[in-house]
Amino acid sequence: MTGDVVNLRQFRKQKARTEKDKTAEQNRVSFGRTKVEKQLTKALNDKASKALDQGKRETPQDKST
Repeated sequence: MTGDVVNLRQFRKQKARTEKDKTAEQNRVSFGRTKVEKQLTKALNDKASKALDQGKRETPQDKST
């Protein structure tokens, strides 16, 4: 009944590399957009906001003073 010998230093380094790669992948998804993609998203959000504001009804202010 013999087990495999594991070098703990190498195991720790491999685990750290794996976690670092996972974090890097998440950052690429979150922050890896081009300038054009960011501008397009901003333009679409502005357009949607403007369309929403145009549909608002203004109520007259209460002038009881």
